[in-house]
Amino acid sequence: MSTLAEIQVNVQPLADRVLVEPAPAEEKTAFGIIIPDTAKEKPQRGTVVAVGPGKKDEPMTVKVGDTVLYGKYSGTELAYEGKDVLIMRESDIYAIIA
Repeated sequence: MSTLAEIQVNVQPLADRVLVEPAPAEEKTAFGIIIPDTAKEKPQRGTVVAVGPGKKDEPMTVKVGDTVLYGKYSGTELAYEGKDVLIMRESDIYAIIA
């Protein structure tokens, strides 16, 4: 099974918006306890799959393929090609993970 980051995406976000594929939720704790679906937390990390052109005086900092950290309630959830993705403003992204 491939991720959206590995597939050519036919969506071009507008202005300073970014399309992010969230990382899968944790299945187990560090101690090996299985987490039920109802207790899983929404991931706050993902991979950028598409980037808009930016605003007139503000070029985009993130690029396709970057792994990023974003706010817990950031963005709008969408279903694209059978995958759940988030579309958010670049300002909702807190950090790029190197």
